[in-house]
Amino acid sequence: MTLFVWGYLPEYEKERDDILDAVDTVFRSGRLVLGPSVQAFEEEFAAYHGVPHCVGVDNGTNAIVLGLRALGVGAGDEVITVSNTAAPTVVAIDAVGATPVFADIDPDTYLMNVEQVAALVTDRTRCIVAVHLYGQCVDMAPLEAIAAEHDLPILEDCAQAHGARHHGRIAGSMGQVAAFSFYPTKVLGAYGDGGATMTRDAEVDANLRRLRYYGMESQYYVVSTPGYNSRLDEVQAEILRRKLTRLDDYIARRRVIAARYAEAFAGTDLVTPRTAPGNDHVYYVHVVRHPKRDRILEALKAHDIVLNISYPWPVHTQSGFAHLGYRKGSLPVTERVADEIFSLPMYASLSDIDQERVIDTLRDVLAKV
Repeated sequence: MTLFVWGYLPEYEKERDDILDAVDTVFRSGRLVLGPSVQAFEEEFAAYHGVPHCVGVDNGTNAIVLGLRALGVGAGDEVITVSNTAAPTVVAIDAVGATPVFADIDPDTYLMNVEQVAALVTDRTRCIVAVHLYGQCVDMAPLEAIAAEHDLPILEDCAQAHGARHHGRIAGSMGQVAAFSFYPTKVLGAYGDGGATMTRDAEVDANLRRLRYYGMESQYYVVSTPGYNSRLDEVQAEILRRKLTRLDDYIARRRVIAARYAEAFAGTDLVTPRTAPGNDHVYYVHVVRHPKRDRILEALKAHDIVLNISYPWPVHTQSGFAHLGYRKGSLPVTERVADEIFSLPMYASLSDIDQERVIDTLRDVLAKV
């Protein structure tokens, strides 16, 4: 049987009754759009993070789009972020008319190199998007100091960091705005698309609620600011409510899996994840590194173990962003890392037997490449 880097079927079999009950609860409620399940999930997800306001939206990309717009970021502005991220981070910046400006990354954690950020600030900079990548947080204290010095808001991209903490502060509680994705692969994943944007600012929250609903106030057909149709679905919200109660258990299991990988590969030349000081890692993906990455992936595929790379093509090297003017060598650490990283299977329902299969096969491959 082919083993992939992620799968949801074992989890579904375990949680099937609760998931189907969530669907039935919504269908019997008489309210299918922006009803009680969305409202309850928003309140519960906000409470989990200790943040007063949460707005459920249709996906993680639009969570960033709406967050940027609610902060007033638009055409002609610049937004500092990283190129080593899922493309939607940068697609969202482009969608509001702003220009992404890239910092390079730390060679050990693959997170934003915060030391480079101050030099990237110009009179057009309007926001910093801190991408909490792979399951752990950006070094926020120095980033917050830079932001404060230049009066810039920070938008946390938390799509890969549900439940992660940085010096005790949970991801999503540190910036002016935080954006989450609930794509099925996430630590807290829906059974389809979903997202949320959180803030401590009541005015920003009001802007977000207008923007996700065409730009309308509470009265339908009255547009105060042109917006989007970007609502979290009631069914997904109810499923997420149920799964939120199990989020800490999902994280605990991921940490057990990560610890087993670390122990298994400690004596090899495979570089396993490094956790930055002060971080509590949730291991959204388990990114490892080896200079013979491509040969390793081919060898594993021959044993029916199919893995992936997060991410093989940094955003600044992709043709869709050629207009930004970055060239090969512009972000040397990002580019070097992209040639060597790959992800091992990581999901809460990964069985011990399947993980041992990965470990044994990969150790054998490493000894031969």
